[in-house]
Amino acid sequence: MNLNQTEQQQLDLITRKVEAGERISFDEGVFLDEKVDILTLGGLANQIRERKNGNFAFYNTNIHLNPTNVCVYRCKFCAFRADLKSPRGYTFTDDMIRERVQEARATGATEIHVVGGLHHQKKFDWYLNVVRVIHEEYPELHIKAWTPVEINWFSFMTKKPTRWVLEQMMEAGLSSMPGGGAEIFHPEVREQICEHKADSETWFEVHREAHNLGLRSNATILYGHYEQAKHRIDHLCRLRELQDETGGFQTFIPLAFHPENTGMSEIHKPSGLMDLKVIALSRIMLDNFDHIKAYWIMLGEKTAQTALSFGADDLDGTVVHELIYHDAGAKTPEGLTVEQLHRLINEAGRIPVERDTLYRHIVREGADWSVGEPILTSAAS
Repeated sequence: MNLNQTEQQQLDLITRKVEAGERISFDEGVFLDEKVDILTLGGLANQIRERKNGNFAFYNTNIHLNPTNVCVYRCKFCAFRADLKSPRGYTFTDDMIRERVQEARATGATEIHVVGGLHHQKKFDWYLNVVRVIHEEYPELHIKAWTPVEINWFSFMTKKPTRWVLEQMMEAGLSSMPGGGAEIFHPEVREQICEHKADSETWFEVHREAHNLGLRSNATILYGHYEQAKHRIDHLCRLRELQDETGGFQTFIPLAFHPENTGMSEIHKPSGLMDLKVIALSRIMLDNFDHIKAYWIMLGEKTAQTALSFGADDLDGTVVHELIYHDAGAKTPEGLTVEQLHRLINEAGRIPVERDTLYRHIVREGADWSVGEPILTSAAS
């Protein structure tokens, strides 16, 4: 790292702020992104990670359900969507949903992650029924479902406010929301990759409404395409502002762009160093987020494992039946066993802890599981 005297002084100031637990500004974040080497960023991020979560590394036993890939939108970055008449298009029946839920029960899953396409011939009741069928089949299973883009589509279809849509979903069994659809908030980039999709203000308003109703949610960023440092840091600062307001976000998940089979296939996939940099920057900037997730499906197992020393404290989970990123060229397995997750975490020198979606300790006895107390960290205590 070749910094001039002024830049070194700026880094020294940021280092002191990190050590004191003080907030890093937008300009300081851009400086870190553009000027500071990955090992220095990793060291700063690891200080914060260990201050918040000690030596723990979290995972959950989960399963994915993408009930349809038919989608009215044509986002350039997406390889998952299909047209209505495409041979790739599919739609789950109730029996197919029940089969997936029965598989979740058999594997001991505590969470099902539900996102999919915006099928323009399916009414709101069809989407509501997806949640209802899951909940009726396995009431103990935590349903984490529908991004703000989907909630906004439901609101458009029904001509009802966001709050009404969320209340209907909660009554059917919705327990929390994932963080997808964020992509990049800055309009300079968002208009290039998903110009017709719900804008950033809509994304924030849906999460704000969800938090006000008591739903917890996650947040994401899609990086490694057209964005620059200023766009990434702007994204993180906007999330930090809403977290200051509501406190409803649980986890931040950086998502690496996979270009294969997308309308942006000319772009090279982000390197492992870029992956680690974004994770470290996220941990440094998001001082009011308890958890940073290294999503092994997108990063690969080795990079995700390394990320546990670069700011991440969570590997996601067993993630059976993930389709969205595999359609975009992800070469990782479609699922990992608990034993494999334990090995990855132990080799990284961390202590594996199984959590539920709300970061409560999962206690297993034989084939049965129960929810224990919240996992105490310095951030949660």
